[in-house]
Amino acid sequence: MLVIGGGVTGAGAAVDAASRGLKVALVEARDLAAGTSSRSSKLIHGGLRYLEQLEFGLVHEALTERGLLATRLAPHLVRPVPILVPLPGDQSVRELPARAWRRAYYGLGVAAYDAFAGVFGGGRGMPLHKHLTRDGARRLFPSLRPDVVTGAIRYYDGQVDDARLVVTLARTAASLGAAVVTSTRAVGMVRQAREVTGVRVRDMESGHEFEVRARTVIAATGVWSDDMSSMLGDVGVRPGLRVRASKGVHVVVPRSAITGDAGLILRTSRSVLFVLPWGGHWIIGTTDTDWRLDRAHPAASASDIEYLLDNVNTVLDRPLTTADIEGVYAGLRPLLSGEADSTSKLSREHAVVEPMLGLMLVAGGKYTTYRVMAADVVDRAARRLGVTRSSRTDQLPLLGADGFEATWRDRLDLARRHGIQAGVLEHLLERYGTLSLDLLAMIQAEPLLASPLAGAPEYLAAEVAYAARAEGALHVDDVLTRRTRISFETAHRGTESAEHTAEIMGRVLGWDATVRAREVEHYLARVEAERQSQTMPDDATADAARLGAPDVRGFAADRGALPS
Repeated sequence: MLVIGGGVTGAGAAVDAASRGLKVALVEARDLAAGTSSRSSKLIHGGLRYLEQLEFGLVHEALTERGLLATRLAPHLVRPVPILVPLPGDQSVRELPARAWRRAYYGLGVAAYDAFAGVFGGGRGMPLHKHLTRDGARRLFPSLRPDVVTGAIRYYDGQVDDARLVVTLARTAASLGAAVVTSTRAVGMVRQAREVTGVRVRDMESGHEFEVRARTVIAATGVWSDDMSSMLGDVGVRPGLRVRASKGVHVVVPRSAITGDAGLILRTSRSVLFVLPWGGHWIIGTTDTDWRLDRAHPAASASDIEYLLDNVNTVLDRPLTTADIEGVYAGLRPLLSGEADSTSKLSREHAVVEPMLGLMLVAGGKYTTYRVMAADVVDRAARRLGVTRSSRTDQLPLLGADGFEATWRDRLDLARRHGIQAGVLEHLLERYGTLSLDLLAMIQAEPLLASPLAGAPEYLAAEVAYAARAEGALHVDDVLTRRTRISFETAHRGTESAEHTAEIMGRVLGWDATVRAREVEHYLARVEAERQSQTMPDDATADAARLGAPDVRGFAADRGALPS
């Protein structure tokens, strides 16, 4: 089985297939999680708003997956985050009936959310919700304007570093025998009569092309799904499904800009807006708009940023400005195309189709339900291959999960034994789980790796070396944007870390001075192009500005409109 696409669904499919004993390879044109799967709201959630749309099955499925990830599959990567649902309204007596109705309405929704997750038992992985008075809400979130809320409901969802989860999935697949190769782009289908028997791929580092033969090909390519079917256009194959891209933009501000110990979920005229704590930062997003331009590097415009700030400022006592922003990132949701004019109304359900014998496409869905999507497409492929073993990924902890609870409990002793601060070890455990022992061994062998990374002291030099040695990072951009999140967690957006990163990676990958300089130059150009795009008034001008930086992997960006 050959999987095309190194996002969360493709990596999940590789884990599922390899765990059934199949011979598996995965190819990714850029880097693991380079597209949508590194640019989400960092939530593992059921989708509270989908209850209002009566998509009960989707919510229940997602909450079940949330519980599995938080308790069994990836407890080192998924942890509870409290979120407030503010109850709007004024404090006048005549507003009392409306205030009571709003609390009952929102309360019923959050109670149903808890019920779908399972009210009792350890499998839910999250605490239950709680009603708060106006004063109680402001004690938990002092930055809430007192005149716009009459109270709140606190509930919990899961928070995750989305890119790290994808890397962990890919490494788990590799540990089960799968071959995982990045910088390898599918450029054509290999066919025998009317059956797909493999894929022609191009090594984006060398430019060489070769064929990979497989009895079954799975394309988990998100917003590129239509491209897979277009490769078969000469035989008149209909795609079977169409995907629309919805752009979601997030801004990141320092934790000091907002005072609060929980997140917020706000309703806007066009989307749901989250304000989420993220270490020493807040993530604010997201937009939800149609996107038909470059899919590899979607650009945030000044109007996107203005929309986010305008909406969040309606509830904050100190308005945010663009001067508060540390980072910005934009991603594309792959939504199954329907009749709705607005992408916010399109379903988050997924679909599996077989447009030609031997080729499976899986698209749509939510990040949270990646495992279900992977199991569905592998089930269909397994039936074709005559494999009777069913999916067991709901019982399979990802790398770093086994023994995590005990290691976390004993973290103070472990830190003392290795001569590092407890906070440093906690940082590693929350990113690598029990694989943190591998990094500690690297530091013991090379003590300089214990030093902080230039420009980003919360990260260690060892993490850069480990990314290049064990996590498939091939470029500075891979490390600063996905293996770490320095590209949006620092005001300099990683420019002050690029040279040190190139130096560390160069020692692992054998780069000479020329290669190191080229890597830094590429990264600085990318950051500058993104900064320019974020000053542009609309999508078209932002896209043009972002495309001013060449792709580090040596091919032109996928410019052009998506098929309608």
